Formats: sequence, structure tokens, C-alpha cells
Amino acid sequence: MKPPEPSPNPQPPMAKRKLPLGLQTFREIREGGYYYVDKTGYIRRLVDGGKHYFLSRPRRFGKSLLVDTIKELFEGSAELFEGLAAEAHPVLSAGHPVVRLDFSGADFTRPESLHRNAMAQLGTLERRACVVGEHDGASERFAHLIQTLHERSGHPVAVLVDEYDKPILDALEKPAVARANRDFLRGLYGTVKFCDADIRFTLLTGVSKFSKVNLFSGLNNLIDITLDPRYSAICGYTEADLDAVFAPELPGLNRDEIRDWYDGYSWRGDERVYNPFDVLLLFDTREFKAHWFETGTPRFLIDTLVKRGVGSLELEDVVGDDAMLSAFDVDDIATEALLFQTGYLTIHEVENLGGELHYRLGYPNREVRQSLNRSLLRHLAEDPSRTARHGTQLHRLLLANDFDGMGKLFRSFFAGVPYQWHVRNDIADYEGYYASLFHTCFLALGLDVRVEDSGSRGRVDMAVRFNGNVYLFEFKVVEKDPTGAAMTQLKAKGYADKYRYLGWPIHLIGVEFSKKTRNVVALDAEPA
Repeated sequence: MKPPEPSPNPQPPMAKRKLPLGLQTFREIREGGYYYVDKTGYIRRLVDGGKHYFLSRPRRFGKSLLVDTIKELFEGSAELFEGLAAEAHPVLSAGHPVVRLDFSGADFTRPESLHRNAMAQLGTLERRACVVGEHDGASERFAHLIQTLHERSGHPVAVLVDEYDKPILDALEKPAVARANRDFLRGLYGTVKFCDADIRFTLLTGVSKFSKVNLFSGLNNLIDITLDPRYSAICGYTEADLDAVFAPELPGLNRDEIRDWYDGYSWRGDERVYNPFDVLLLFDTREFKAHWFETGTPRFLIDTLVKRGVGSLELEDVVGDDAMLSAFDVDDIATEALLFQTGYLTIHEVENLGGELHYRLGYPNREVRQSLNRSLLRHLAEDPSRTARHGTQLHRLLLANDFDGMGKLFRSFFAGVPYQWHVRNDIADYEGYYASLFHTCFLALGLDVRVEDSGSRGRVDMAVRFNGNVYLFEFKVVEKDPTGAAMTQLKAKGYADKYRYLGWPIHLIGVEFSKKTRNVVALDAEPA
């Protein structure tokens, strides 16, 4: 067979560039020879389509870089946009003044710290613009600055606020301070509506989406693009971005593994996005790790899940609507909203029911699923080293299919769960409670775990695929069901039939608990 003719114009391989690790400055990235994923097409659409916007995204998803890019656009830094989607935008030739507030760099857990920080930021902006402040109040000073810049330049102002919500989030464990910070910000952000005639464009970004009634009552003309499908990929990297921008970094890395670990975030768009922080650190270290999770998962989040008795089973398939995902305020934080807005759950499906959108949420990827469950276990056991040892032992026992050892390990684990945990959670469903703890242990290992996996004759409580083996678990409480009921059901329902096509060994594992002893009383295993 004749070999194919070579391409007449072969494309040279893309050259490697510097990774923009930790960089949030558009100018530095563009002038410094770093990789850049062009988001200016989204910015162009925003600027052309409206005036006042709000965007919520999890931490380290590129919000600050987005804000800085918009700043350079309005300041007319045309040379930075050469070759980008916004290259010829009219705003570049106008040179609008920009007022940018950034609340990311301070601690707001103490009373009055927010007021001091805001006044300091306004003072710096005034000095740079040679504007003399005439007011003692932050809102009045903010308004005077905007109006003066408009009058002096002849161009309306761009107002950008980065990490708008951090002063509230910092103080959630001190409700009185959090409320005071919220009330202060309500007045400050209300200035945007008061100065509407002096403003060309506004964007507020942050992690959370606080109630409009309690925080944005004075700024009710914001367009929320958080769940607008047109802007679903305004932050984060798409599959196409990895191919087009980061192609030189991909050789030697398993693409399916990259997807499994870091892809999966969705804000109602047709395509899912990767966590950019994870991707950049993967390319730098060449190691698959929980890069994002390990850089600052808030203790408050884990404490809240534990306090409310939220187990891993409940996070596998969460259903809610717009109201639930927006139920976020100092005195009313829905668990689902907290997890979604902070990036630990994402949208898997959207359904329109009678004009109202309903969402099915779940873990975005392996990093979050594994790391969040590992954190829950550490908190539960109150001994991180013990949790680590338990995970290592369980992994080795699975490799050896040592089910007697597995039974002993779980009895030891449950014996170490503090009594207060049982009491605090007021357990009504012991079977579900203990099943959830089992589930958490296996998810913390990063295994392929399916809960209530359906077959033609019913649903098995838990299915695990690992190392060319299938493990089917059924859980029962001995005070409710007779001894051996778990194994009897596994056999009678023929749960194993669904998995025989794999050609792997299948193990039936019946686990029995006791409400009295709060422990595993039997773990029986048989081949299917």
C-alpha cells in the first residue's frame, strides 16, 4: 500500500510557553510569554449587551484574572488585546476610568476591619487619580470618586469589585460581625445604582451568591450571569482550550485521567469546564493530586456538613431549584447552596417543570469526590493519622480480597467513632447512616463507587469496581432483619447478573449492623 502523501504545508509543533501559575495580572501574562486562554469574547459580549453584572464562581477559577482583563480593556491597553477576540472593540479607543475594589487580601473577622479596609482602598484610588476626598462615609466617598472621574475624563466609569463577599464569608463563624459586614456592603454596593448615570460598566464577582433582599436591595439592577448558559465557560478551561492552548503540555499525560480528576464543572452550558488551577499544577508537577482542594477548603464547610449530619450518600444525587441554590445568607445557608457555590457540587442535569428550572447536582470530579469524603472521615475520626492508616489498610485488604480483615478493620473504625457523633445526628435510619459511612470510606480511596445501582430486579446498596474485581454490598440492621438477610437478598435478587459482562470476579458482601452496639456485627463474603 502506498504511504499517504505528506502535507504540503505541515504545521510546526506548538512551542511550549510559561505556565501562568498564581498569576492574576493580564498584562504580565500577555507580555511575559505565558499561556493565555482567550476569554475576551465573553467580555465583549458583556460590554455590548448590558451594563451591571454579577458573577459567582468557586475560588481559584480565574475570577481575578477576568476582572483584571476587563480593567485593561476599559483603560484602553490595546496592545495587550492583539490577536484576541476583543482586539478591535471600541472601548479600547475610549479610555474609560476604572474604579476597582478588591477584598481578597484582608482578614475581616474583627469589627471595623471592613470599614478600615474599604476607606484605605478608596484613599489609594483617590491618590492615584489626584482626587480629593470630601466625605467621611465610605458610600459617599465612593460616589464622589465615581462622579469626579466621569466629569474629569468625559467618559463614564467602569466599576469592578473582586471578592465582593469575602468580608461576609470570613466572619460566618461570628454572625454579629458577618451581619455588620453585610450591612456595610449593602450601602457601599448601593452606590452603583445611585451613580448609574456616571457608570459605563459594572461587574461584581465572588464565590457566593448572597440573597438580593439582604445584600443587594439597593442594587436591584444587576444581571446575574452565574447560571447563564452563554457564560458557562467564562471561567475555567474547556476541552477545546486544552487542545488549542496547552497542546505542548499534554504528551505523557493520560487524557481520560485528566478528565476524571479535574473536568466536570457545569453552569448550565453545553460543555463542562476544567478547574484551571488544577490543570496548571498538573502540567507543572506532572502528578495527579487534589491541588485545588488542598489549598484552602474552608473548615466551616466541613463543620457545617458534620453538624447537619450530611453524609456522602446525600451528596451523590441532590435535587433543587433556583431558590434553593440561592438560599445563602448569614442566618440562612442551605447546605446545597453552600456546596454548589463553593464548587463541591455541580450541575449534572437541568429540567424545566412548568416554567421552573430544577437541577440535579453531584460531585464534579474525582478530586472533589475523593477529597471531600476524606475530609469528612478525618473530622469524624478526630484523628487524621488514624484515618490515613485506615485508608491504607482498606486498600491493601481489597488488593488481597481479605474480607475477614475487612470486617475487623471496619469494626475497629466504627468503635472509634465518637459517641457524640451518634447522639448529635439523632439517627432515625441506622442502615442508611452506616451505609453512608461505608460509602465515605470507599470514596475517600478514589474508587469507582455506585450507590443503589439499579438492575432488572432491584438496586444493590453499593457497587465497587476495583483492580479487575466487582464488590456488591448489601447493608442490614440485625434488630430489623434476620441474621443473614443481607447475603440472602444479594443472591435472591441476582444483583451480580448485571456485571457478568465484564468477565471479572464478582464478590457478594453482606454487612450487618447493630443499633445497640453501634457497630458491624457481621461481614460475610461469597463469590457470585
